[in-house]
Amino acid sequence: MRTLYRWRVRAGLVFLPAILVVARPAKGTVGAGLAVCALGLGIRAWAAGHIKKEKELAVSGPYQYTRNPLYLGNFVLGLSVGIGTNTWAGVFLIAAYFLLFYPPVILEERDRMKRLFPEAYEEYKKRVPIFFPTFRPFPGANGTKFSAALYKKNREHRAFVGSGVVWAILIAKLLLF
Repeated sequence: MRTLYRWRVRAGLVFLPAILVVARPAKGTVGAGLAVCALGLGIRAWAAGHIKKEKELAVSGPYQYTRNPLYLGNFVLGLSVGIGTNTWAGVFLIAAYFLLFYPPVILEERDRMKRLFPEAYEEYKKRVPIFFPTFRPFPGANGTKFSAALYKKNREHRAFVGSGVVWAILIAKLLLF
């Protein structure tokens, strides 16, 4: 599991060019994909402004609804690219990547949180789903507000930059081919 955890980003750098090669974007799929992308980036940004990695169990913001909002945001971003590719091959490659890497990554994350915050995590995991969100907030949420400083510290701007590059390529393919 640790190997997959460490290789998930590097593997994305292999999957992504293949996805972009098979992409056949259309105006409608690019528009819809960009809207879904904005949702994914919003989820990630919201989460990044609430997490103090490995220092404190995050239970505020989106962490009230899902234990893995950053990964949920990635899933939504992947879905957006799948929509933008306008091909089943693109959707298949994205699905293969997520199915290969994210289940073990999420389990690794769960085990790390159990080790770091054994008592707090036990109660948290009973009430908050591991991935797909609930609509009932975690009753132990501490009311912490979004922190732009945490967002910056967590270098979340990289998700915006990466998404911008992917969407620039999809739009270029749409306009040029």
